[in-house]
Amino acid sequence: MTQSRARGNEGSTSYARTVAAVAALGGFLFGYDTGVMSGALLFVGPEFDMTPAQEGTVTAMLLVGAAIGALTGGAVADALGRRRTLIVGGAIFVLGSVWCALAGAPGSLTAARFFLGLAVGAVSIVTPMYLSEMAPSNIRGKLVSLNTLMIVVGQLCAYLVNSALASTGSWRWMLGLAAVPGVALALGMCFLPETPLWLARGGKHADAARVASRVGVSREELDATWAQDAKLRSTRGQEWRALKANRWLQITVLIAAALGVTQQITGVNAIVYFAPTMMSQVGMPTENAIYTSIVIGVFSVVACWVGLQIIDRVGRKRLLLIGLVLNVVFLTLLSVIYRAAENDPAYAWAALACMAAFIASQQAAVSPTTWLLISELVPAQVRGLGMGLAGLALWVANWAVAQFFLPLVSALSAATTFLIFVLMGILAAGFVAVFVPETKRRSLADVAGEMERRYH
Repeated sequence: MTQSRARGNEGSTSYARTVAAVAALGGFLFGYDTGVMSGALLFVGPEFDMTPAQEGTVTAMLLVGAAIGALTGGAVADALGRRRTLIVGGAIFVLGSVWCALAGAPGSLTAARFFLGLAVGAVSIVTPMYLSEMAPSNIRGKLVSLNTLMIVVGQLCAYLVNSALASTGSWRWMLGLAAVPGVALALGMCFLPETPLWLARGGKHADAARVASRVGVSREELDATWAQDAKLRSTRGQEWRALKANRWLQITVLIAAALGVTQQITGVNAIVYFAPTMMSQVGMPTENAIYTSIVIGVFSVVACWVGLQIIDRVGRKRLLLIGLVLNVVFLTLLSVIYRAAENDPAYAWAALACMAAFIASQQAAVSPTTWLLISELVPAQVRGLGMGLAGLALWVANWAVAQFFLPLVSALSAATTFLIFVLMGILAAGFVAVFVPETKRRSLADVAGEMERRYH
């Protein structure tokens, strides 16, 4: 009997990992579409004779769409289901990528990037939502964080494509190739089940129990999550009413939204989006500058893989605090060394090393824990709305970094801008230490119960 149960657990874990791998293609697309502009911009800008402000707008417009997609994605996922929402997201990725590739003017490219951003934002919220609801608590950290790993894998693939096409300047192919994984996501999700929570919410309890059993979620854990979800729904109605009527839900969603901002305010995407531009500004040739993204991408993938291995052992809160402290250290060093590189190009490679170290600390600790904590903190009874609001906060912060980083560098210098990120990192660490609970190896219902006791 014990051996049979062990084989059953292994089969459930294997199936859960297969489900996670397919769903995490959404993270891959997220990473590819946010990373590809770092190289494409070096060719798009001159071809369309764009100003730095226009370059920032084309880059940031994807993030404007992502903010809207994140805000509405949770509600769409509640209405259509997590699975169908990801299928629609994959289709939008395909259409948006083709549109970007065919754009004939800055305005058309900007509109295409906005359209693509709708899918990026929705998928960025619904993928971790889907994964957290499909994964048993003992491996939830690793499976949900697989989405973060796929984000940086997608960014690395974008950098490799950029580098392969750099000699020809084929930015249209750089942007258009995102259609391929978009097709894979849409088709792959057609063969996966809906989450047990969404099925149970629609009254399909037998189907919910069957899916939960297949992925290794215990009936007790499913029942506890469903009871927590139904607790306010039966008395309070829809999500907005529940949120407005319950102080602890408001605070919990606010903390989740602040975590989204925390992930962005140390400037990670300033490096992801503009590393080649920053390197070219300190004397590195364009052909070499575009290869710096590969260095950043490799460090991101390796670091994220390491974080994936330890997140269920170290704990989410502790790992996040370690990452934020390292962010502050490496950004301080980057500020000093980049100032030296502005005067002496020989320091450019040292500046790149600091960027890589900062990215490693971000991707090993900060990015995976913030996405995971958001998916674990938002209670089931306001899950669609709460995840949408948290995603909106994350993407607005991401947009602000992308839109204003280069103008800040122009007005204040890069070194000073990096010091602003240092200050933001210190504030973020203080927030996490005071307000964020540890969620390691705890059911979603247990986490929600703690937040209710804290802030009722």
